Amino acid sequence: MQSVWNEKCIISPSLICLDMCNLESQVKILEASGIRMLHVDILDGHFSPSMPLGLDTVRQLRGKTNLQFDCHVMVTEQDYFVDELLDIGVEQIVFHGETQPHIDGMLNRIHAKGVKAGVALKPSTPLTMVDYVLEKCDTVLLMLINPGYAFVKGEKQVSYADRKIRELRRMINERGLSTKIEVDGRISPQNIQDYGKEDVDIFVTGSTCLDRNDLAGSFRKINQLRESVLR
Repeated sequence: MQSVWNEKCIISPSLICLDMCNLESQVKILEASGIRMLHVDILDGHFSPSMPLGLDTVRQLRGKTNLQFDCHVMVTEQDYFVDELLDIGVEQIVFHGETQPHIDGMLNRIHAKGVKAGVALKPSTPLTMVDYVLEKCDTVLLMLINPGYAFVKGEKQVSYADRKIRELRRMINERGLSTKIEVDGRISPQNIQDYGKEDVDIFVTGSTCLDRNDLAGSFRKINQLRESVLR
């Protein structure tokens, strides 16, 4: 299972886009469809104005699936949530640089527990925030919409998303790093087509790619697209 982190064009379905009343059965469908990673958004209702998922739910799911938990911590005060996720036993924790006064220290803290660590950036946050810690990041997650506003009808991917993705890829390649680029926010099949071969490593897929009433069919189509991109 660990080898999924070495693959290209990884599909990481967003847990909060599943049917909250039937999470276990929906996760089992994902597993049966060949999905190997689950994107777990942790929100506090403050940094991101929504709170669809609790830590107890994540803890219970951890005992029911072998999917790799790719956790995105969108909170103002990070310490409690990071400690809880480390205790739960997740595989990766990506935290927001905008609310972390000690980015280098938090990366060290997560790595010390044998867990992958990375930094997430809101759309308008410049890449300079990760310039000096890029070598320590297993992943840099780029938000392509403003966090917590997915429910707003007019919220679209920012116009400068392409520029930001390509600039980050150039930074990583020029330094010869293995840091992964992850993108989140209204991810579409077109995004996978455009960036899946060389630029982006992990795609967080939600309602734009996923039909919770036909998960197996949705991911059959996404996997076909992924295979065509990698060819």
